[in-house]
Formats: sequence, C-alpha cells, structure tokens
Amino acid sequence: MHYALIPTMKDLSFPPRIWNPAECMDREALNALQLYRLKEAVARMSIVPMYQKKFKEAGVSVEDIKTLDDIRRLPFTTKQDLREGYPLDYIAVHRSEIARIHGSSGTTGKPTFMAYTQEDLRTWADLCSRFLVAGGLQPHHLVQISFGYGMFTGGFGLHYGVENVGAAVIPLAAGNTPRQVMSLMDLKPETLICTPSYATVIAEEVQRQGITPDELPLKYAHVGSEPWTEDMRHRIQDAMGIMVFDNWGLSEAFGPGVSGECVYQHGMHIQEDRFIVECLDPDTLEPVKPGELGELVITSLSRKAMSIIRYRTRDLAYILDEGPCKCGRTTKRMSRIKGRSDDMFIIRGVNVFPTQIEEALLRVKGTAPHYVIEIDRPGAMDEMTVNVEILPEYFSDKMSDMKEISQKIGDAIKSVTGVRAKLNLVQYATLERFLGKAKRVIDKRKLG
Repeated sequence: MHYALIPTMKDLSFPPRIWNPAECMDREALNALQLYRLKEAVARMSIVPMYQKKFKEAGVSVEDIKTLDDIRRLPFTTKQDLREGYPLDYIAVHRSEIARIHGSSGTTGKPTFMAYTQEDLRTWADLCSRFLVAGGLQPHHLVQISFGYGMFTGGFGLHYGVENVGAAVIPLAAGNTPRQVMSLMDLKPETLICTPSYATVIAEEVQRQGITPDELPLKYAHVGSEPWTEDMRHRIQDAMGIMVFDNWGLSEAFGPGVSGECVYQHGMHIQEDRFIVECLDPDTLEPVKPGELGELVITSLSRKAMSIIRYRTRDLAYILDEGPCKCGRTTKRMSRIKGRSDDMFIIRGVNVFPTQIEEALLRVKGTAPHYVIEIDRPGAMDEMTVNVEILPEYFSDKMSDMKEISQKIGDAIKSVTGVRAKLNLVQYATLERFLGKAKRVIDKRKLG
C-alpha cells in the first residue's frame, strides 16, 4: 500500500505538480533531444586529453553517433579515471569559467573534484527543483536542510533547488539533533532534507521528547545519498506522520537531481532530457531487461564543465517496466538503489548487501533501525555478526525473551540473504549515530 493513500497522513490533498515541461515530453521528441545533446557532449569532451585517448582507443568520434544505440560504442569512465586526472584535468572549460568546485570526501585517498560553470549551477538548481516539487514542495513552504554543507553536493544542491522554487531555507546542516527538533517545532517547516539514516535519528529524538505526529508541523521529507529500504521509509513516516521521498544523484553528474520520486512514491523519475541512464550487467556490461537488477551507467548530457560519458556508478538498481506515471511525467522510472557493487560482501559464497540486512531487521518487531555488520575470518570460514539495537520496551534481562527475539531476527536474515548470521543484541542508543552517510559494515578481514 502506498502511504499517499493512508488517511492519517497530514495534508496529502495537493495535486501532483510539474516544474519543467521536459518532465512530460513525448518519447519521440525526448529521444531526438537526447541524441542532439549526446553529440554535443561527445564533441565538448573530445578536447579533454582523458577522453581524447579513450575515444581514440575505442575508435569512435562524434561523427559515429547517429542513433541513441550508438552510445554503446562509447568507452566507459570510472572513478579511477577521475583519480588519475586529479585535480581537474578532465574539465572541458577554461579555469576562468569555473563558478564552483565540489568534491568527494577523499576518505580512501585524494578526493575527486567536480567543477561547475554558472550555467551548470542553474541547470542543477532546476533539476533539484523538479523532484522537490514532485514531492510536495510549494513556493510558500519553509524547508529545513539537515544535510552537511561544504564539498558534499547534497547541501548546496538542494539549497539552491529549494530557493529556485521560491521556497525559504533553514540551512541548519547536520548535527545537534535536539536543536533540529526545536527548529521543526518552533519555525514549523513543511519539509525536511537529510540522509535516511539521519532522518531516523531525528525521528527518535521526536519520540524521545514525547512529540506526537499530530503535533509535528512537518509534512514531507526528501532523503538521499545512501541506500535505504522501504521498511525504513515506513518507520520514518510512522514516527513523524509525514511522506518521505527518495531521490538519487552523484557528484560526477551534478549531484542530487538525476532522479526523484513524485507523490505516488512508485519509482524515481529520471530526468532524461539531461541524462542517459543505462542499466547493465556489472560483469558482462550488457544491458539487462527492465525489472532486472543491474549497475547504473550514466552520461551527463549538458554539463558544460564536465559532461561525464558512460560513468560506472557502481550503484545497483533496476528500470521499471512501466509507462507514464499517473502524475503526468513520461520519463522512465528507476527503483531505489538496492546497494553498491563495491559495498557487496560475500559470505560463504553468497552475495550480501547491507540493505538486505536492514530489510530483515526491520521486519522484526522490537528492532531499532540502527545496526553494524562485522565480517571476520577467525578460521577457514567467513563469519558475519550483526550488532542490532533493541527498543527499550523489548530489551529484557530474561534470557528466554531475548532468545525469542534473537531467533526471529536470525530467521529473518536467513530468509532474506540465505546466510545464517551471529547476532549481538544491544540496548537502545548503544550504537553510533551518523549525521551523514551511515557506516554499516566493518570488514575485519581487510584490517588484519
């Protein structure tokens, strides 16, 4: 059941709104625009040494792009390509045209930097405005942004998207959760923007203060930047009585704004006038059928500073095999991100994603949406231990009570992943809370 249909949710009578007519283009016209912009992007990036080399090795040039299917003749771009081009050897404009630079965290080495021209920033604001409006944002609204600001693209991208619509911003950033709730109650914003994991932290603080969903002025939340599950959406929506919308993007292709949900919460609308998103088998790099899980490969069609070509995102999702949405948008829709190919771990020959563990845990009554997965190899076999918080009313000193809930959790994990895990049930508020992207996996095999 879609939460948009549940009568206890607050103020859900708004009609689906369209920000940009490009969201409703006829397919033939959209394909023609994509082809035109693809040729432009290839020509633009042909002056960049990295792509000059790649295009030459692939034996392809802009003259060879005659149909959209010819995109498969173009070479892939990887994160390593960008690292080798550090700091900005892959941009297609003169340094004087750069208006802003964002970048990755650089936690595994030097960051990858992303450049924007003034036109790029205007395009980016428009892209964010699209999914924000699709998820209820209106010009008279007030929006609390609890994303981190700085080099991370999320805070600034959504900030300018909100202002582009005409709505007002509370740039609170992440952290100091009691202050976040005070702002929600006193300033009364209609919309919250943060990561899914931090939304759960805010929801917990709301409940800790004894604030009921009816007392909370908030109506909508837009969350992104990390994989999450439908069960976590339900937890957040139930705790705060709001609608929670998913969106997807990556700094290599602007940032947030590549796709986002509308009020019907049935897949994220891809902004196809600005991006071509392929869904490929990560091993064969051949297209998968609609509805089949694959790696998303993205081409940014109109970013002037750097139109990334066939970038391997490592994000795993599927394209929905459906026609136009009831909201009126005609673009393709994609599922939420199911995980990342580089986040996947293998336990006794079985592929496991952190989101699968989350899905299993949240099926069991009494669990909190906070967990840490530890992987180790104490002997010849890999072992997975899941540390999970138990809500106060379910945590007990009685061994029989804890054994029962442990059995339910173990069975749920086995059902979802096919792997039996060791469990460590801990008291509520024991595990670390994350203000930004959550760290869910500790692989001790890599630390030894």
